[in-house]
Amino acid sequence: MNEPKLKKAMNTLEFLSHDEKARMEYESRQKALRDEASWRERLLEMGLEQGIEQGKKQGEKQAIQKTAQNLLQLGLDIETIMQATGLTEQEIHALQQP
Repeated sequence: MNEPKLKKAMNTLEFLSHDEKARMEYESRQKALRDEASWRERLLEMGLEQGIEQGKKQGEKQAIQKTAQNLLQLGLDIETIMQATGLTEQEIHALQQP
């Protein structure tokens, strides 16, 4: 191990063992750092979960639109396509435009 780093760690440990106030401040800071790291990790997890959910919704919408396009190509009327897909008349007309 690197001698200067080891010496610094030992000096810090010795200082903290003799000074209760410094030790409490050090422990408080360490807790704050751990809390922040945990908080950041949870935010990343939440963002990932939201991204996955948005992706699923977008994929479902695209599948419904593709189904509506296929039904249009088969010659089904708009009312039937609306009932089958849940799309509005305007959404179906938008799918007909190139």
